[in-house]
Amino acid sequence: MRRLEALSNTIFGVAMTLLAYDLPKARGFAKAPSWIDLVNAYAQPLIALMISFIVAGMFWFSHHRRLTVAPEGSRGEVFLNLIFLLSIIILPVTNGLYGTYRLDSVVAVIYGVHLTFVATLNALLWLLALRGRGDPELLATAIFPVFALVFATVMAAVAPFVAQFLWCLAFGAPLAGWLVARRWPPRTN
Repeated sequence: MRRLEALSNTIFGVAMTLLAYDLPKARGFAKAPSWIDLVNAYAQPLIALMISFIVAGMFWFSHHRRLTVAPEGSRGEVFLNLIFLLSIIILPVTNGLYGTYRLDSVVAVIYGVHLTFVATLNALLWLLALRGRGDPELLATAIFPVFALVFATVMAAVAPFVAQFLWCLAFGAPLAGWLVARRWPPRTN
């Protein structure tokens, strides 16, 4: 798993850097841009970049916590981790599409399905890591983003403008974990 951790650091680092690839370049302006030109050119791509960067950062942090909780894994778990990392590699692609067309319902749904897929893989990996342990806080923290992103994706089909704010619900995962820990403390053996 240590080799997987080193690989994941590289993958997350490259994917998070590539999120900025689709930002407009200065040479795209015929003359020095005005403030409104800058807002028009950069607002949508920067919103998508910030959402995707924070999401990727949260999944990177979760991935490292999970590898600490379960420092060993079966061949199947390593394979599932590799699929999870593949879903991270694709993030710059869906981010670029969403940054350009975030108010289009088809694009917003594609972006939401991708984020939900990443969150679902993360939750599955946490379920495997916590197998046999009584830690409802970590489990809730892993599962909450899946429900938040499913809800936001459904909204993206109907109201893509609203969905851009709902993606942020997934960031409530630590709060969900804290609330569950207060309600159901971990079992001690």
